[in-house]
Amino acid sequence: MLPEMVEVWQETLNWQPTESQHQQFQRLYAGILAGNRQLNLTRITQPDEFWEKHLWDSLRGVASLLSGEEKPLNIIDIGTGAGFPGLPVAIALPSSSVTLLDSTRKKITFLDSLIPQLAIPNATTVLGRAEKVGQQRQHHQRYDIALVRAVGSASACADYALPFVKSGGLGILYRGHWSEDQTDELKGKVESLGGAIASVESFTTPISHSIRHCLYLRVPIRLG
Repeated sequence: MLPEMVEVWQETLNWQPTESQHQQFQRLYAGILAGNRQLNLTRITQPDEFWEKHLWDSLRGVASLLSGEEKPLNIIDIGTGAGFPGLPVAIALPSSSVTLLDSTRKKITFLDSLIPQLAIPNATTVLGRAEKVGQQRQHHQRYDIALVRAVGSASACADYALPFVKSGGLGILYRGHWSEDQTDELKGKVESLGGAIASVESFTTPISHSIRHCLYLRVPIRLG
């Protein structure tokens, strides 16, 4: 069973799951453990570690969207793997639609069986490579937010994310260690893709006290 962590959710994200959302998180955990026996989805299986590194970390990237009235958004999770950060985001933001993109058919097939079990009607899947899907008419510049976690270098992640992002939208890159020098190095790449580094947030995880970062890449509002 996952820990509830009600006070930690509130203190760190100014949000806490409803009882229904908590039960969805529990079913997600059980589903990942079951799928792990066949697919080797994740090495993170202990309850506290799963809560911190798969649930809390996923939602930390969208913390600003969790408190207050939810605005329906179109979100894509690029390289979703076992469904992170996309599935926790879909559970936490039920008025938003979340697309889970991955190039591995076995993982998409697994997610297609898991999503109905979790009762997450706002999550859908797409099979394909980000660099190709991002140029397709139904996906190119169609999303308010593109999430990328643990998929190659920051430069590659920006390359994957920004073609999906509409005017005024955000690419959110989940990173571990990060430095100002890396920000300077990434700036030119992001600008060449038509975006800008809006902010870099550093934070400490609540259980293991690891330092992590989220990079927020803004696509300016296009005129005309």
